[in-house]
Amino acid sequence: MINNLENTVKNTFIAKFNTTPIVVCSPGRINLIGEHTDYNMGFVLPAAIDKAMYMAIAKQDNDNINLFSLDLNDNFSTSVLHYSKSDKQWANYIIGVVDELLKMGIKVSGFSLVFAGDVPLGAGLSSSAALECATVFALNTLFDMQLTKLQMAQIAQQAEREYVGVKCGIMDQFASIFGKKNHLIKLDCRSLAYEYVPFNLVGVKTILFDSMVKHSLASSEYNIRSQQCQQGVNIIQKKYPEVKTLRDANSHIVEECLALGDIKIYNRCKFVVNEIARLQLACQYLTEGNLLEFGKKMYETHQGLSQLYEVSCPELDFMANCAKQQPNIIGARMMGGGFGGCIIALIKQDAVSEVIEIMKNAYQTQMGKQLKVYEVNIEDGTRVL
Repeated sequence: MINNLENTVKNTFIAKFNTTPIVVCSPGRINLIGEHTDYNMGFVLPAAIDKAMYMAIAKQDNDNINLFSLDLNDNFSTSVLHYSKSDKQWANYIIGVVDELLKMGIKVSGFSLVFAGDVPLGAGLSSSAALECATVFALNTLFDMQLTKLQMAQIAQQAEREYVGVKCGIMDQFASIFGKKNHLIKLDCRSLAYEYVPFNLVGVKTILFDSMVKHSLASSEYNIRSQQCQQGVNIIQKKYPEVKTLRDANSHIVEECLALGDIKIYNRCKFVVNEIARLQLACQYLTEGNLLEFGKKMYETHQGLSQLYEVSCPELDFMANCAKQQPNIIGARMMGGGFGGCIIALIKQDAVSEVIEIMKNAYQTQMGKQLKVYEVNIEDGTRVL
């Protein structure tokens, strides 16, 4: 089935540039468990979803780069020879990818592109990674660069780290590119070894409750959390030099080396080490089909993100607590970088409408805000349409 957005970006492109483009689709992602573990070289359990960025692209016969964001109705133009950071943040995700390719010595000449998406912005579904992955995949196809999927995920990640300035791990870009329908990806963020875990839950729906709080703090605080984890590692290394990242530590080492020091560094490291262990157990429960125990781990993750990692907010905490009271919700937690965005919940299918109504009413009463709700299905990763 052709998505409306696919048609829209293609037709808009033809109208603007009078040539037929290649069209690429790159999905957003959810992460079932394993939050803030990726830049600590731990494990994550993401999946690509059926909400994506759609991008139409074609070559120019010069070095000009012409970008058009359909959602924002906004243009940006530069050239491969004379580009610099834009005050239009959306353009930097695309130019950052070009910058990485050029730094690698890969030839890029002029191109035009149009993009639009149905990945909700600021909801923790990695709309930025979807845009970066769409860009690198589209350029790889357009200029026949022969990049592997892994190279494309790494280039997209580097664009965000170096050009946009968010010191993110690899999870978002990896999930967007490597996604597989009805499967989660258990990814080792150190070795980048991965395996697909079947996730075709009969009688259970994956529902996102969007707090409608946008995480303005997220980028700066994200980088601070990364620094705090590194500070913890630096302290641990004085006694355990073999600990290169928090992936190598365990709860005993964290207690021994950090419990009497800076409380924030201790809490951050305690959360990450617990979360890495929690993910391993959660995968085991999933393989056994033990969803109730899996759901308990989701709630534990939320509590850790709220109390120890301090990336939640009152709205997310309220929703997680509200979800816990609902017998038809198997598990729920905040998802993404934090300070807003979504709660991800696994809900018994026959009770979805009823639960959504309860959550919406409670949120409106308590927080005075409308709750947005998305049902997501697990889909294939970035692809040419």
